[in-house]
Amino acid sequence: MNKIANNRRDFIKTTAIAAAAFLIVPRHVLGRGYVAPSDRLSIASIGVGGKGKSDIAMFAKSGKATISYLCDVDTRRAAESVKAFPKAKFYTDWREMLDKEHKNFDAVSVSTPDHNHAIQALAAMQLGKHVYVQKPMAHDIYEARMLTQAAKKYKVVTQMGNQGASNDGTRIMKEWHEAGLIGDVHTIHAWTDRPVWPQGIPWSANKADIPKELDWDLWLGTAPYKDYVNKLVPFNWRGWWDYGTGALGDMGCHLLEAPFSVLNLKYAKDVQCSIGSVYVDEFQRGYFPESCPPSSHVTLTFPKTKKTNGDIAVHWMDGGIQPERPSELGPNEIFGDGGNGTLFTGTKGKMMCDTYGLNPRLLPLSKNENLNIAQKYGRVNDGSEGHYKQWVEASIAGYGKKELSSPFEIAGPLTEALLIANLAIRGYDLKRDELGEDVYPGRSAKLLWDNDAMRITNFDEVNQFVKREYRQGWKALTL
Repeated sequence: MNKIANNRRDFIKTTAIAAAAFLIVPRHVLGRGYVAPSDRLSIASIGVGGKGKSDIAMFAKSGKATISYLCDVDTRRAAESVKAFPKAKFYTDWREMLDKEHKNFDAVSVSTPDHNHAIQALAAMQLGKHVYVQKPMAHDIYEARMLTQAAKKYKVVTQMGNQGASNDGTRIMKEWHEAGLIGDVHTIHAWTDRPVWPQGIPWSANKADIPKELDWDLWLGTAPYKDYVNKLVPFNWRGWWDYGTGALGDMGCHLLEAPFSVLNLKYAKDVQCSIGSVYVDEFQRGYFPESCPPSSHVTLTFPKTKKTNGDIAVHWMDGGIQPERPSELGPNEIFGDGGNGTLFTGTKGKMMCDTYGLNPRLLPLSKNENLNIAQKYGRVNDGSEGHYKQWVEASIAGYGKKELSSPFEIAGPLTEALLIANLAIRGYDLKRDELGEDVYPGRSAKLLWDNDAMRITNFDEVNQFVKREYRQGWKALTL
């Protein structure tokens, strides 16, 4: 009897081990687009200093993610993340990390400067990895379109890092609008006090020593080679077209997300702008085409949607420019959050919110007293913090299984709108100099956008910025 019992125990033990071996499938066997066979997401992060540091901290805070790999071209900036996640293996070259480790993680977060977002994200997507990409998701219109198409082609879960898209504010304003509280919306104003970095300046002629901790060539990535200059890294790159997308790229995804969501905006049909200039000396104003201007006012026209009765004019203002205060707002009541805000104007009234869609309110403010509108849209737990957990959980569930606040199918058109606005800004400075005089033909033009062809039809000079040429050694994006 003892022998029979022992044999039975051995049989059960052996069977259990075999069953476990069958269920725990190696990642490389599952291949592209698989769902992780566990309730945790293994993440490789590209760019782990600054915003990247807070991004990966929020993924870890979700309780459902493991930060498995860290990558940064600047070991100084990466030091705190390396300390916070000592078990994560560190790389300086993201290409090496993807090549060597792609079988060992499920998803990639990208928190690098704008000019390298797309090439890093697409490489991960083509390996079947889910991706979280900081805003704006791309530097060029062509890149944004490619990433939008790639998410569908490779069936990966995507999210852009405009975390305000997960706040309650946007959903509340959708409910107000659909309840008819402000009528048909025809005009949007969004404004910011940024840039808070230098813009409208010439490139420094003072070459500086490259910090020993920084791989400058790899930081440049797809951008043209230039000598290193002080203070460009880690933040002031935002004001240079080779790397950044100006105040529009920095804040537009936060301030225009609500109008896109409330009104179902997609692709603009035309754009025009005016920009601020700086004084070169006491007699001459100057424009520096390598640098974003110190301020701008851009007007985009969007075609009628299912949520509007006609076209929608969207005004963007930066550099401290603000629209006229609504007459419904009291003289001492704060417009937006003071430096930033979004205003909806409809046929029956107005509503506004702060950055990230926060603090939505009807105008005049007295209309918010005893307001009782039924909730139609589900809320994201923990709002902007939940934006990260939402992507983690959706990635674990697999493509198409869970709703996200800013997947590339939504984030792509939003990003493209900002980049179309930048076409007008850059076209404002373009010179045609047949007679030896400076001329700025973009100043008085309304640029007409052909969305299918991805080009401006009446001012060809700006189409060079729709799809920039990558530096030699870096291949253009292809699906």
